[in-house]
Amino acid sequence: MSDLPKPLPWLGVVGVVPALDAAPAPSPVLSLPAAVPTPQAPAVTMTAAALPAVKAPGAWWGRALEGLRARFKPRKRTGSGLPARAIIVWLRNARRVSQVGFLGLFLFLLVRTEFRGGFAGGATVRMPYPVEGFLLADPFVALMTFLSTHTVYRSLWWSLGLVALTLVFGRVFCGWICPFGTLHHFFAWLFPNPHGATTGSRRVRANHTHAYQNVKYYLLFAFLVAAVCGSAIGGLFDPICICVRAIGLAVLPAMNYVTAHTLDGVAATNVRALQVGSDVTRDALVASVLQPRQYFFHQTWVLGGLLFVVLLANRWIPRFWCRVLCPLGATLGLLARHALVGMEKDHAKCTDCNLCLVDCQGADSPQGGVKWRQDECHGCLNCEVACPEDVIKFRWLPNRRSTSLAQQDLDRRKTLVSVLAGAAVLPATRTSDTLDSNYYDRLLRPPGAVEERDFMDRCIRCAECMKVCPNNALHPALLESGIEGLWTPVLIPRIGYCEPSCVLCGQVCPTGAIQKITEDQKLGNPARHVEAIKIGTAFYDQGRCLPWSMATPCIVCEEFCPTSPKAIWVEEVDVPDRHGAMVHVQRPHVDPRLCIGCGACEKVCPVQDRPAVYVTSVGESRSRTNVILLETGTYT
Repeated sequence: MSDLPKPLPWLGVVGVVPALDAAPAPSPVLSLPAAVPTPQAPAVTMTAAALPAVKAPGAWWGRALEGLRARFKPRKRTGSGLPARAIIVWLRNARRVSQVGFLGLFLFLLVRTEFRGGFAGGATVRMPYPVEGFLLADPFVALMTFLSTHTVYRSLWWSLGLVALTLVFGRVFCGWICPFGTLHHFFAWLFPNPHGATTGSRRVRANHTHAYQNVKYYLLFAFLVAAVCGSAIGGLFDPICICVRAIGLAVLPAMNYVTAHTLDGVAATNVRALQVGSDVTRDALVASVLQPRQYFFHQTWVLGGLLFVVLLANRWIPRFWCRVLCPLGATLGLLARHALVGMEKDHAKCTDCNLCLVDCQGADSPQGGVKWRQDECHGCLNCEVACPEDVIKFRWLPNRRSTSLAQQDLDRRKTLVSVLAGAAVLPATRTSDTLDSNYYDRLLRPPGAVEERDFMDRCIRCAECMKVCPNNALHPALLESGIEGLWTPVLIPRIGYCEPSCVLCGQVCPTGAIQKITEDQKLGNPARHVEAIKIGTAFYDQGRCLPWSMATPCIVCEEFCPTSPKAIWVEEVDVPDRHGAMVHVQRPHVDPRLCIGCGACEKVCPVQDRPAVYVTSVGESRSRTNVILLETGTYT
């Protein structure tokens, strides 16, 4: 037993004990009178459990402060432990703030893409904010609409600012600004897969560059060729369009529904305090976040379900949409290949610790020994912050020996197939019977919409017009205009009618698919010989109309007709009921010269299942062939 270490002697110190290997502190020398003897203290053996609990004043906040200090204290770095440059750490933190700020700005503009006032009094109504700003700064949208319409829209010049930013700093839009990219970043962190690509070595392997990242380039080529042929169908995959369409038409209405029913449940408790709190909360939310009334959109479950699927995919592939499918990211990647700011790597210093890959957002091969994919880098700077060996540095005008400047791994055959697929979109979709030979009669486009073929060239399916419509009249189409018209706006009068003095849909349209018209142009001005813009024409199903078929008085449609003079006029007649008694009814008729097809009559018709009055697109102002009056039409 003599070879065992002896127990440590009691140090006689209560509280914080210094380290055993610390230099001994000099003990003060006390001078005592010689006449006073110094007693010998007896040896005392105590355990830690026997120590009395000593609580210093302010111990609770002291412990909390120490916890915060420990949380934010820099961790010991592995390997050589070289610290990251202070400017890079600062930029990494600034990037996080930027992501949160731009996502908040996007959501603010999206929430404000709605009209909360009224149209009484003839006042001019416009959006107080540039709610379509993110779409106007989208280079993919600008390039696609330029190729499809051969027109450069003045408002889309905003996108040149983002192009310049990319040429200087690379794909920083994806890592610093894009709201859809921030959502993917957030959900990949919030819902990691414990058995998937978000832990340990599997996470490192997931952040290696993979061949599937080239899919977005093939999609970009296909969409651009389709645009050259005359179709803006690429808007289905644009990330900003997806955000507006999915969040604006599915997420926000669902939140509005849940919140309203929850507050209604609280108010139904009949407890005065709870009822007052419910009313105050509702008023505050409606004034800031919630919609003034519940909106319902066609196919909202499809839009919300697709958003859920692409966000869920982050459990297996971090930043799934950004890496695999985003055509905007591919556009910026091509522009970023020669950015002025890039990465330099000292391969000789790399120890293959793979710390740079743990939080890599773009899967752009930041590790040593391989070439860096500048077109895939999001500028998150996580790699340089994590590197403990000073291998990675972002610099102005870097040495590009370690950079892959060309898409060398793009398969030529796959590229050719994508180009041919884009070229085949137009004949494949427009030779169906939905555009020319068998036009769907209930395809009502918003007021100010251009002719149908030009509309397909310009509409990017962003859903801004649907979100801003005050009467919930515009909805995403399914197959009403063929597969090419998927999620383009269509007016459904049974859900909501077109407000006669509203021109907000044209104001927020970023590509001119819906023209920016004035109230005078929409309503017409007889003094200036300006005809009103017609969406379509109303018709009566006399077999279902109450005055026509059931001898029941009803003039609801005539009362709600907004034109002046009214497009609906009534015929005063006396008809017998089944008992032979005469009933005075007013049978409605439509004057096609005055009807603008707003759908107000269809909306208010009391025959609920299928209204007795309905609006079709015939007579619409935007078409020279879809006419109803012989003297004003052109027939082929």
